[in-house]
Amino acid sequence: MAKKCDNLAYHDNVLLNEIIYNAYDSIFVTDREGTILLANQASSKHLNISLEELIGANCRDLIKQGYYNRSTALEAAESKRTVTGIVKSLNGLNLMATSAPLFDQEGNVTMVITNSRDKDAMERFLVELGRERDKAERYKNEVEHLRLKYSETGVVAKSQLMRDVLLKANMIAPTDSSVMIYGESGTGKDVIAQYIHHRSNRNNGPFITVNCAAIPENLIESELFGYEKGAFTGAGSKGKPGLFEIADKGTIFLDEIAEMPLALQPKLLRVLESSELRRVGDTVTRRVNVRVIGATNKNLKEMIMERRFRDDLYYRLNVIPIKIAPLRDRPSDILALAEIFLDEFNKKYNCSKVFGKDTMDSFVNYRWPGNVRELRNVVERLAIITADNYINSRITDPLLYENNVPAEHIISDNITSLANAPAFKTLKEATEVFQEQYIKTVLNQCNNSIGETSQKLGIHRSGLYKKLHKKVDSSSEND
Repeated sequence: MAKKCDNLAYHDNVLLNEIIYNAYDSIFVTDREGTILLANQASSKHLNISLEELIGANCRDLIKQGYYNRSTALEAAESKRTVTGIVKSLNGLNLMATSAPLFDQEGNVTMVITNSRDKDAMERFLVELGRERDKAERYKNEVEHLRLKYSETGVVAKSQLMRDVLLKANMIAPTDSSVMIYGESGTGKDVIAQYIHHRSNRNNGPFITVNCAAIPENLIESELFGYEKGAFTGAGSKGKPGLFEIADKGTIFLDEIAEMPLALQPKLLRVLESSELRRVGDTVTRRVNVRVIGATNKNLKEMIMERRFRDDLYYRLNVIPIKIAPLRDRPSDILALAEIFLDEFNKKYNCSKVFGKDTMDSFVNYRWPGNVRELRNVVERLAIITADNYINSRITDPLLYENNVPAEHIISDNITSLANAPAFKTLKEATEVFQEQYIKTVLNQCNNSIGETSQKLGIHRSGLYKKLHKKVDSSSEND
Protein backbone atom coordinates (compact mmCIF):
# COMPACT_ATOMS: atom_id res chain seq x y z
CA MET A 1 0.00 0.00 0.00
CA ALA A 2 2.85 2.35 0.95
CA LYS A 3 4.56 1.61 -2.34
CA LYS A 4 1.38 2.56 -4.22
CA CYS A 5 1.20 5.86 -2.37
CA ASP A 6 4.87 6.59 -3.11
CA ASN A 7 4.25 5.95 -6.81
CA LEU A 8 1.24 8.26 -6.75
CA ALA A 9 3.22 11.00 -5.02
CA TYR A 10 6.02 10.60 -7.57
CA HIS A 11 3.55 10.79 -10.42
CA ASP A 12 1.98 13.97 -8.97
CA ASN A 13 5.39 15.58 -8.50
CA VAL A 14 6.39 14.87 -12.10
CA LEU A 15 3.06 16.22 -13.34
CA LEU A 16 3.41 19.40 -11.26
CA ASN A 17 6.93 20.01 -12.58
CA GLU A 18 5.68 19.51 -16.13
CA ILE A 19 2.88 22.04 -15.60
CA ILE A 20 5.19 24.67 -14.09
CA TYR A 21 7.85 24.15 -16.76
CA ASN A 22 5.38 24.67 -19.63
CA ALA A 23 3.30 27.46 -18.10
CA TYR A 24 2.85 30.58 -20.26
CA ASP A 25 3.65 32.92 -17.35
CA SER A 26 7.15 33.24 -15.98
CA ILE A 27 7.31 31.38 -12.64
CA PHE A 28 10.31 31.20 -10.33
CA VAL A 29 10.81 30.68 -6.63
CA THR A 30 13.55 32.28 -4.53
CA ASP A 31 14.63 31.90 -0.93
CA ARG A 32 14.59 34.88 1.43
CA GLU A 33 18.10 35.87 0.28
CA GLY A 34 17.08 36.03 -3.37
CA THR A 35 18.64 32.78 -4.58
CA ILE A 36 16.53 31.17 -7.31
CA LEU A 37 15.36 27.70 -6.30
CA LEU A 38 13.01 26.91 -9.18
CA ALA A 39 12.27 28.48 -12.56
CA ASN A 40 10.40 27.57 -15.72
CA GLN A 41 10.96 27.92 -19.46
CA ALA A 42 9.09 31.26 -19.68
CA SER A 43 11.44 32.78 -17.05
CA SER A 44 14.42 31.77 -19.12
CA LYS A 45 12.90 33.30 -22.24
CA HIS A 46 11.87 36.58 -20.58
CA LEU A 47 15.30 37.18 -18.99
CA ASN A 48 17.22 35.82 -21.98
CA ILE A 49 19.24 33.43 -19.83
CA SER A 50 19.40 29.62 -19.86
CA LEU A 51 17.64 27.63 -17.13
CA GLU A 52 20.96 26.12 -16.05
CA GLU A 53 22.35 29.62 -15.37
CA LEU A 54 19.14 30.91 -13.86
CA ILE A 55 18.55 28.21 -11.22
CA GLY A 56 20.95 28.79 -8.34
CA ALA A 57 21.70 32.38 -9.37
CA ASN A 58 20.98 35.27 -7.01
CA CYS A 59 18.63 38.12 -8.00
CA ARG A 60 21.12 40.76 -6.87
CA ASP A 61 23.76 39.36 -9.20
CA LEU A 62 21.27 39.23 -12.11
CA ILE A 63 20.52 42.94 -11.59
CA LYS A 64 24.24 43.80 -11.54
CA GLN A 65 24.74 41.80 -14.75
CA GLY A 66 21.94 43.74 -16.45
CA TYR A 67 19.48 40.90 -16.98
CA TYR A 68 16.76 43.08 -15.45
CA ASN A 69 16.52 46.42 -13.65
CA ARG A 70 14.80 45.38 -10.40
CA SER A 71 13.68 42.34 -8.44
CA THR A 72 10.18 42.34 -6.98
CA ALA A 73 11.17 39.06 -5.25
CA LEU A 74 13.83 40.87 -3.17
CA GLU A 75 11.41 43.72 -2.46
CA ALA A 76 8.75 41.25 -1.27
CA ALA A 77 11.23 39.42 0.96
CA GLU A 78 12.43 42.68 2.54
CA SER A 79 8.96 44.24 3.00
CA LYS A 80 7.23 40.95 3.91
CA ARG A 81 4.31 41.77 1.64
CA THR A 82 3.20 41.07 -1.92
CA VAL A 83 4.84 43.42 -4.41
CA THR A 84 3.66 44.09 -7.98
CA GLY A 85 5.60 46.20 -10.46
CA ILE A 86 7.07 46.61 -13.93
CA VAL A 87 10.41 44.89 -14.53
CA LYS A 88 12.47 45.72 -17.64
CA SER A 89 14.48 42.81 -18.98
CA LEU A 90 17.71 42.70 -20.97
CA ASN A 91 15.90 41.84 -24.22
CA GLY A 92 13.60 44.90 -23.98
CA LEU A 93 10.51 43.31 -22.49
CA ASN A 94 8.36 45.12 -19.94
CA LEU A 95 7.24 42.44 -17.48
CA MET A 96 4.33 42.81 -15.10
CA ALA A 97 5.71 40.89 -12.08
CA THR A 98 4.00 39.92 -8.83
CA SER A 99 6.02 38.45 -5.95
CA ALA A 100 4.28 36.86 -2.94
CA PRO A 101 6.27 35.86 0.20
CA LEU A 102 5.65 32.64 2.17
CA PHE A 103 6.23 32.58 5.97
CA ASP A 104 7.14 30.08 8.63
CA GLN A 105 5.38 29.77 12.00
CA GLU A 106 7.50 32.56 13.50
CA GLY A 107 6.58 34.93 10.66
CA ASN A 108 9.91 34.77 8.88
CA VAL A 109 10.05 34.73 5.09
CA THR A 110 11.00 31.28 3.81
CA MET A 111 10.40 31.65 0.07
CA VAL A 112 9.04 34.11 -2.50
CA ILE A 113 6.97 33.00 -5.49
CA THR A 114 7.09 35.32 -8.51
CA ASN A 115 4.81 35.34 -11.54
CA SER A 116 5.40 37.66 -14.48
CA ARG A 117 3.98 38.25 -17.93
CA ASP A 118 4.81 40.48 -20.90
CA LYS A 119 3.10 43.78 -20.05
CA ASP A 120 2.80 44.85 -23.73
CA ALA A 121 1.14 41.55 -24.64
CA MET A 122 -1.26 42.04 -21.72
CA GLU A 123 -2.12 45.52 -22.91
CA ARG A 124 -2.73 44.31 -26.45
CA PHE A 125 -4.97 41.61 -25.03
CA LEU A 126 -6.89 44.16 -22.92
CA VAL A 127 -7.33 46.46 -25.93
CA GLU A 128 -8.62 43.56 -28.00
CA LEU A 129 -10.84 42.47 -25.13
CA GLY A 130 -12.23 46.00 -24.91
CA ARG A 131 -12.97 45.98 -28.63
CA GLU A 132 -14.74 42.65 -28.32
CA ARG A 133 -16.76 43.96 -25.39
CA ASP A 134 -17.72 47.07 -27.34
CA LYS A 135 -18.69 44.93 -30.30
CA ALA A 136 -20.70 42.61 -28.06
CA GLU A 137 -22.43 45.62 -26.50
CA ARG A 138 -23.30 46.99 -29.93
CA TYR A 139 -24.68 43.62 -30.97
CA LYS A 140 -26.59 43.44 -27.70
CA ASN A 141 -28.10 46.85 -28.34
CA GLU A 142 -29.02 45.90 -31.89
CA VAL A 143 -30.72 42.78 -30.68
CA GLU A 144 -32.56 44.75 -28.01
CA HIS A 145 -33.51 47.66 -30.22
CA LEU A 146 -33.99 46.24 -33.67
CA ARG A 147 -34.52 42.49 -33.62
CA LEU A 148 -37.24 42.68 -30.99
CA LYS A 149 -39.41 39.89 -29.73
CA TYR A 150 -43.00 40.53 -30.72
CA SER A 151 -44.31 39.01 -27.50
CA GLU A 152 -42.50 41.67 -25.46
CA THR A 153 -42.87 44.78 -27.59
CA GLY A 154 -45.53 44.16 -30.23
CA VAL A 155 -43.01 45.33 -32.84
CA VAL A 156 -41.60 43.38 -35.77
CA ALA A 157 -38.70 45.03 -37.54
CA LYS A 158 -37.51 42.75 -40.31
CA SER A 159 -37.72 45.49 -42.95
CA GLN A 160 -35.23 48.35 -43.11
CA LEU A 161 -38.15 50.82 -42.99
CA MET A 162 -39.24 49.55 -39.58
CA ARG A 163 -35.67 49.24 -38.35
CA ASP A 164 -35.23 52.95 -39.15
CA VAL A 165 -38.42 53.74 -37.23
CA LEU A 166 -37.21 51.81 -34.17
CA LEU A 167 -33.74 53.35 -34.38
CA LYS A 168 -35.29 56.83 -34.34
CA ALA A 169 -37.67 55.83 -31.55
CA ASN A 170 -34.74 54.62 -29.45
CA MET A 171 -32.85 57.87 -30.01
CA ILE A 172 -35.70 60.12 -28.93
CA ALA A 173 -37.19 57.92 -26.18
CA PRO A 174 -35.02 59.32 -23.32
CA THR A 175 -36.05 62.91 -24.13
CA ASP A 176 -39.26 64.71 -23.17
CA SER A 177 -39.87 66.14 -26.65
CA SER A 178 -43.32 65.87 -28.19
CA VAL A 179 -43.65 63.27 -30.94
CA MET A 180 -46.04 63.00 -33.90
CA ILE A 181 -46.50 59.56 -35.44
CA TYR A 182 -47.91 59.44 -38.98
CA GLY A 183 -49.23 56.38 -40.72
CA GLU A 184 -52.27 54.74 -42.21
CA SER A 185 -54.86 53.11 -39.97
CA GLY A 186 -53.67 49.79 -38.61
CA THR A 187 -49.93 50.36 -39.10
CA GLY A 188 -49.26 50.21 -35.35
CA LYS A 189 -48.90 53.84 -34.34
CA ASP A 190 -50.06 52.98 -30.82
CA VAL A 191 -47.45 50.23 -30.58
CA ILE A 192 -44.63 52.64 -31.46
CA ALA A 193 -45.99 55.14 -28.92
CA GLN A 194 -45.86 52.47 -26.21
CA TYR A 195 -42.40 51.44 -27.41
CA ILE A 196 -41.16 55.03 -26.90
CA HIS A 197 -42.79 55.26 -23.46
CA HIS A 198 -41.31 51.97 -22.21
CA ARG A 199 -37.81 53.10 -23.21
CA SER A 200 -38.17 56.57 -21.75
CA ASN A 201 -37.30 57.87 -18.30
CA ARG A 202 -41.05 57.87 -17.64
CA ASN A 203 -41.47 54.13 -18.02
CA ASN A 204 -42.50 53.77 -14.37
CA GLY A 205 -45.26 56.31 -14.91
CA PRO A 206 -48.65 55.79 -16.58
CA PHE A 207 -49.23 55.45 -20.30
CA ILE A 208 -52.68 56.85 -21.14
CA THR A 209 -54.24 56.36 -24.60
CA VAL A 210 -56.91 58.78 -25.82
CA ASN A 211 -58.77 58.24 -29.09
CA CYS A 212 -59.74 61.80 -29.97
CA ALA A 213 -62.20 60.56 -32.63
CA ALA A 214 -64.07 58.31 -30.18
CA ILE A 215 -64.96 60.94 -27.56
CA PRO A 216 -68.04 63.14 -28.27
CA GLU A 217 -67.08 66.75 -28.96
CA ASN A 218 -69.05 68.07 -25.97
CA LEU A 219 -67.22 65.73 -23.56
CA ILE A 220 -63.64 65.75 -24.80
CA GLU A 221 -62.56 68.82 -22.79
CA SER A 222 -63.82 67.38 -19.49
CA GLU A 223 -62.27 63.99 -20.34
CA LEU A 224 -58.87 65.51 -21.05
CA PHE A 225 -58.71 68.21 -18.40
CA GLY A 226 -61.26 67.06 -15.80
CA TYR A 227 -64.10 68.96 -14.15
CA GLU A 228 -65.21 70.31 -10.81
CA LYS A 229 -68.48 69.34 -9.13
CA GLY A 230 -71.50 71.06 -10.64
CA ALA A 231 -69.48 72.24 -13.65
CA PHE A 232 -72.23 71.11 -16.02
CA THR A 233 -75.43 69.09 -16.04
CA GLY A 234 -74.60 65.49 -15.21
CA ALA A 235 -71.22 66.30 -13.66
CA GLY A 236 -70.30 64.13 -10.68
CA SER A 237 -70.82 65.46 -7.21
CA LYS A 238 -67.13 65.23 -6.36
CA GLY A 239 -65.63 66.33 -9.65
CA LYS A 240 -63.15 64.26 -11.62
CA PRO A 241 -59.49 64.53 -12.69
CA GLY A 242 -58.87 64.52 -16.41
CA LEU A 243 -56.65 62.16 -18.36
CA PHE A 244 -53.78 64.67 -18.36
CA GLU A 245 -53.76 64.63 -14.55
CA ILE A 246 -53.94 60.84 -14.50
CA ALA A 247 -50.97 60.72 -16.91
CA ASP A 248 -48.83 62.93 -14.62
CA LYS A 249 -45.14 61.86 -14.69
CA GLY A 250 -45.98 59.58 -17.60
CA THR A 251 -47.03 59.75 -21.24
CA ILE A 252 -50.36 60.59 -22.89
CA PHE A 253 -50.97 59.25 -26.37
CA LEU A 254 -53.42 61.35 -28.39
CA ASP A 255 -54.50 59.04 -31.19
CA GLU A 256 -56.44 60.50 -34.15
CA ILE A 257 -55.40 63.95 -32.99
CA ALA A 258 -56.55 65.48 -36.29
CA GLU A 259 -60.12 64.88 -35.06
CA MET A 260 -59.67 67.16 -32.04
CA PRO A 261 -62.21 70.02 -32.22
CA LEU A 262 -60.70 73.30 -33.38
CA ALA A 263 -62.11 75.12 -30.33
CA LEU A 264 -60.25 72.81 -27.93
CA GLN A 265 -56.89 73.05 -29.66
CA PRO A 266 -55.79 76.31 -27.95
CA LYS A 267 -56.36 74.69 -24.52
CA LEU A 268 -54.21 71.73 -25.49
CA LEU A 269 -51.54 74.14 -26.76
CA ARG A 270 -51.57 75.90 -23.38
CA VAL A 271 -50.96 72.63 -21.55
CA LEU A 272 -48.08 71.79 -23.88
CA GLU A 273 -46.45 75.19 -23.50
CA SER A 274 -46.97 75.85 -19.78
CA SER A 275 -47.55 72.35 -18.32
CA GLU A 276 -50.61 73.84 -16.62
CA LEU A 277 -54.30 73.04 -16.95
CA ARG A 278 -57.59 74.10 -15.46
CA ARG A 279 -60.48 71.74 -14.91
CA VAL A 280 -63.85 72.63 -16.39
CA GLY A 281 -65.68 74.87 -13.90
CA ASP A 282 -62.56 75.47 -11.79
CA THR A 283 -60.51 78.60 -11.13
CA VAL A 284 -57.45 76.78 -9.83
CA THR A 285 -54.52 76.06 -12.15
CA ARG A 286 -52.87 72.68 -11.76
CA ARG A 287 -49.39 71.71 -12.92
CA VAL A 288 -48.82 68.46 -14.79
CA ASN A 289 -45.66 66.74 -15.99
CA VAL A 290 -46.71 64.83 -19.09
CA ARG A 291 -45.05 63.87 -22.34
CA VAL A 292 -47.40 64.08 -25.33
CA ILE A 293 -47.27 61.71 -28.29
CA GLY A 294 -49.76 62.38 -31.07
CA ALA A 295 -50.76 60.20 -34.00
CA THR A 296 -52.80 60.65 -37.16
CA ASN A 297 -53.42 59.20 -40.59
CA LYS A 298 -54.23 62.67 -41.96
CA ASN A 299 -52.09 65.31 -43.64
CA LEU A 300 -51.95 68.00 -40.95
CA LYS A 301 -50.33 70.56 -43.26
CA GLU A 302 -53.30 70.34 -45.61
CA MET A 303 -55.64 70.66 -42.64
CA ILE A 304 -53.77 73.80 -41.57
CA MET A 305 -54.29 75.30 -45.05
CA GLU A 306 -57.98 74.44 -44.77
CA ARG A 307 -58.05 76.02 -41.29
CA ARG A 308 -59.10 72.80 -39.64
CA PHE A 309 -55.96 72.47 -37.54
CA ARG A 310 -53.96 75.18 -35.78
CA ASP A 311 -50.46 75.77 -37.09
CA ASP A 312 -49.09 76.72 -33.62
CA LEU A 313 -50.34 73.43 -32.17
CA TYR A 314 -48.89 71.56 -35.15
CA TYR A 315 -45.42 73.02 -34.61
CA ARG A 316 -45.62 72.33 -30.86
CA LEU A 317 -46.57 68.69 -31.45
CA ASN A 318 -44.44 68.01 -34.52
CA VAL A 319 -41.09 68.41 -32.76
CA ILE A 320 -40.08 64.88 -33.71
CA PRO A 321 -42.10 63.36 -36.57
CA ILE A 322 -42.07 59.59 -37.15
CA LYS A 323 -43.66 58.09 -40.25
CA ILE A 324 -44.65 54.43 -40.31
CA ALA A 325 -44.76 52.98 -43.80
CA PRO A 326 -47.85 50.97 -44.79
CA LEU A 327 -47.54 47.19 -44.58
CA ARG A 328 -47.62 46.79 -48.39
CA ASP A 329 -44.26 48.60 -48.54
CA ARG A 330 -42.71 46.18 -45.99
CA PRO A 331 -42.98 42.69 -47.51
CA SER A 332 -40.47 41.14 -45.10
CA ASP A 333 -42.58 42.39 -42.18
CA ILE A 334 -45.71 40.88 -43.77
CA LEU A 335 -44.14 37.43 -43.75
CA ALA A 336 -42.69 37.77 -40.24
CA LEU A 337 -45.97 39.06 -38.79
CA ALA A 338 -48.02 36.38 -40.53
CA GLU A 339 -45.85 33.64 -39.00
CA ILE A 340 -46.03 35.25 -35.55
CA PHE A 341 -49.82 35.60 -35.72
CA LEU A 342 -50.25 32.03 -36.96
CA ASP A 343 -48.10 30.73 -34.09
CA GLU A 344 -50.24 32.74 -31.67
CA PHE A 345 -53.50 31.31 -33.02
CA ASN A 346 -52.11 27.78 -33.26
CA LYS A 347 -51.53 27.95 -29.51
CA LYS A 348 -54.86 29.63 -28.84
CA TYR A 349 -56.92 27.14 -30.85
CA ASN A 350 -54.68 24.12 -30.20
CA CYS A 351 -53.88 23.47 -33.87
CA SER A 352 -50.80 23.10 -36.08
CA LYS A 353 -51.53 25.12 -39.23
CA VAL A 354 -48.74 26.08 -41.62
CA PHE A 355 -48.62 28.45 -44.59
CA GLY A 356 -47.83 27.19 -48.07
CA LYS A 357 -45.41 29.17 -50.23
CA ASP A 358 -48.24 30.20 -52.53
CA THR A 359 -50.08 31.68 -49.54
CA MET A 360 -47.02 33.70 -48.54
CA ASP A 361 -46.75 34.94 -52.14
CA SER A 362 -50.40 35.99 -51.99
CA PHE A 363 -49.74 37.86 -48.74
CA VAL A 364 -46.81 39.76 -50.27
CA ASN A 365 -48.78 40.67 -53.44
CA TYR A 366 -51.87 41.84 -51.55
CA ARG A 367 -52.01 45.57 -50.71
CA TRP A 368 -53.33 45.28 -47.13
CA PRO A 369 -55.46 48.43 -46.91
CA GLY A 370 -56.09 47.62 -43.25
CA ASN A 371 -52.36 47.05 -42.61
CA VAL A 372 -51.27 45.00 -39.56
CA ARG A 373 -54.76 44.98 -38.09
CA GLU A 374 -56.17 43.41 -41.26
CA LEU A 375 -53.32 40.89 -41.49
CA ARG A 376 -53.98 39.67 -37.97
CA ASN A 377 -57.69 39.36 -38.71
CA VAL A 378 -57.04 37.35 -41.89
CA VAL A 379 -54.57 34.99 -40.21
CA GLU A 380 -57.01 34.30 -37.37
CA ARG A 381 -59.79 33.50 -39.86
CA LEU A 382 -57.49 31.20 -41.81
CA ALA A 383 -56.44 29.40 -38.62
CA ILE A 384 -60.11 28.76 -37.82
CA ILE A 385 -61.68 27.97 -41.20
CA THR A 386 -58.92 25.87 -42.81
CA ALA A 387 -59.98 22.23 -42.64
CA ASP A 388 -56.52 20.68 -42.73
CA ASN A 389 -53.17 21.95 -41.45
CA TYR A 390 -51.94 23.27 -44.80
CA ILE A 391 -53.09 26.79 -45.72
CA ASN A 392 -52.82 27.31 -49.49
CA SER A 393 -53.71 30.16 -51.85
CA ARG A 394 -56.95 28.49 -52.93
CA ILE A 395 -58.22 29.22 -49.42
CA THR A 396 -56.38 32.51 -48.95
CA ASP A 397 -57.12 34.42 -52.17
CA PRO A 398 -60.95 34.34 -52.00
CA LEU A 399 -60.73 35.58 -48.43
CA LEU A 400 -58.34 38.41 -49.32
CA TYR A 401 -60.31 39.68 -52.29
CA GLU A 402 -63.89 39.02 -51.22
CA ASN A 403 -64.47 42.72 -50.57
CA ASN A 404 -61.51 44.17 -52.43
CA VAL A 405 -61.08 43.63 -56.15
CA PRO A 406 -57.34 43.86 -56.94
CA ALA A 407 -56.44 47.29 -58.33
CA GLU A 408 -54.94 45.77 -61.49
CA HIS A 409 -58.31 44.13 -62.27
CA ILE A 410 -60.11 47.45 -61.85
CA ILE A 411 -57.64 49.23 -64.12
CA SER A 412 -57.80 46.45 -66.72
CA ASP A 413 -61.61 46.47 -66.75
CA ASN A 414 -61.78 50.25 -67.06
CA ILE A 415 -59.25 50.38 -69.86
CA THR A 416 -61.21 47.68 -71.70
CA SER A 417 -64.44 49.67 -71.36
CA LEU A 418 -62.69 52.81 -72.58
CA ALA A 419 -61.29 50.96 -75.58
CA ASN A 420 -64.79 49.78 -76.52
CA ALA A 421 -66.35 53.22 -76.06
CA PRO A 422 -66.75 55.82 -78.84
CA ALA A 423 -63.54 57.66 -79.67
CA PHE A 424 -62.68 60.61 -77.47
CA LYS A 425 -61.41 63.88 -78.83
CA THR A 426 -58.57 64.25 -76.30
CA LEU A 427 -56.51 62.22 -73.82
CA LYS A 428 -57.78 64.52 -71.08
CA GLU A 429 -61.37 63.40 -71.70
CA ALA A 430 -60.37 59.72 -71.58
CA THR A 431 -58.44 60.34 -68.33
CA GLU A 432 -61.43 62.05 -66.72
CA VAL A 433 -63.76 59.18 -67.61
CA PHE A 434 -61.30 56.60 -66.30
CA GLN A 435 -60.81 58.59 -63.09
CA GLU A 436 -64.56 58.85 -62.57
CA GLN A 437 -65.05 55.10 -63.03
CA TYR A 438 -62.13 54.25 -60.76
CA ILE A 439 -63.34 56.55 -57.97
CA LYS A 440 -66.83 55.06 -58.23
CA THR A 441 -65.45 51.50 -57.97
CA VAL A 442 -63.28 52.25 -54.92
CA LEU A 443 -66.12 54.20 -53.27
CA ASN A 444 -68.41 51.18 -53.66
CA GLN A 445 -65.74 48.92 -52.18
CA CYS A 446 -65.49 51.21 -49.16
CA ASN A 447 -69.28 51.29 -48.63
CA ASN A 448 -69.34 55.00 -49.58
CA SER A 449 -66.94 55.90 -46.76
CA ILE A 450 -65.23 59.13 -47.83
CA GLY A 451 -62.40 58.73 -45.33
CA GLU A 452 -61.50 55.17 -46.33
CA THR A 453 -61.88 55.95 -50.05
CA SER A 454 -59.59 59.00 -49.86
CA GLN A 455 -57.03 56.91 -47.98
CA LYS A 456 -57.05 54.16 -50.61
CA LEU A 457 -56.85 56.66 -53.46
CA GLY A 458 -53.99 58.50 -51.77
CA ILE A 459 -55.72 61.89 -51.85
CA HIS A 460 -57.08 64.13 -49.14
CA ARG A 461 -60.74 63.98 -48.17
CA SER A 462 -61.29 67.54 -49.45
CA GLY A 463 -59.78 66.62 -52.83
CA LEU A 464 -62.14 63.64 -53.10
CA TYR A 465 -65.09 65.88 -52.27
CA LYS A 466 -64.06 68.27 -55.05
CA LYS A 467 -63.85 65.45 -57.59
CA LEU A 468 -67.24 64.10 -56.54
CA HIS A 469 -68.83 67.55 -56.66
CA LYS A 470 -67.28 68.17 -60.07
CA LYS A 471 -68.87 64.93 -61.26
CA VAL A 472 -72.26 66.04 -59.91
CA ASP A 473 -71.91 69.52 -61.42
CA SER A 474 -70.99 68.14 -64.84
CA SER A 475 -73.99 65.78 -64.69
CA SER A 476 -76.29 68.70 -63.88
CA GLU A 477 -74.96 70.69 -66.82
CA ASN A 478 -75.58 67.75 -69.16
CA ASP A 479 -79.17 67.53 -67.87
